[in-house]
Amino acid sequence: MTTLLHISSSPRGDASESLALADTFLAAFRRIRPEVVLDHWDLWDGRLPSFGPDGAGAKMRIFAGEEPVGPQETAWHRARLAFERFAAADLYLFSVPMWNAGIPYILKQFIDVVSQPGMLFGFDADTGYTGLLQGKRAAALYTSAVYGPDRAPAFGSDFQAPYLNDWLQWAGIEDIRSVEFRPNLVVADAADRRQMAHRQASMAGTSFGLKRLREVS
Repeated sequence: MTTLLHISSSPRGDASESLALADTFLAAFRRIRPEVVLDHWDLWDGRLPSFGPDGAGAKMRIFAGEEPVGPQETAWHRARLAFERFAAADLYLFSVPMWNAGIPYILKQFIDVVSQPGMLFGFDADTGYTGLLQGKRAAALYTSAVYGPDRAPAFGSDFQAPYLNDWLQWAGIEDIRSVEFRPNLVVADAADRRQMAHRQASMAGTSFGLKRLREVS
C-alpha cells in the first residue's frame, strides 16, 4: 500500500504557517488519493535519536568495512530504525520554516541521522555517491517571515530551499516540487500572499496525486 510521509519541522503547532500549508496540501492530495496511508512524523516529538560521537564513530566503522560495537552499535541501530521509517514511505511531504536563513536544527538532525552509507546512499571511490531512494517523490513547503527573493540582501539569504532540494537529489529523489510562502512583514501584504500560497499548495497536492493516477491508468 502506498504511504505518504509528512515530515514536519515546526514546533509552533496551530500557529505554524508551514503546518497550515501542509494541511491544505494534504486535503487536496486526499481528495485525489484517498487510499494512500498518511504518516505524520513530528520531528519535535522527542523520538528522533541524536547522532553524536557514538553515531559518528559507527558511521566511520561502516565506511571502513567494519561493524560497530558497544555504544556505537546501539547508536547505529537507532539510526537504522529512523531510516527504515523514512524509507518505508513512497511519497514525502516536508513542511519547513526558515530559521536563520536555513532549516530548523531538528530537520538537520533528522538528515544527519538517516543519511547513512548503505541506507540512504552508496559510495564508490571512483564514481562518488549514489542516492538509494530512486523512484520516490517529494514535495516541500517553505515559509519565511523576513526573507523573500524580491527583497534586498539586508532581508536575508536563502540557504533553506537549496539545501533541502540538494539533499533530496543527493538521496536519489529527482521528482521534487515546492511551494513558498514568504510574506513581507514590513508591508501589509501577508494576507494576499498567504491566500496565494494556499492556492498553490492545494494545486500542488492535487497534481502530486494526479501524476500517480496518470502513471497507472
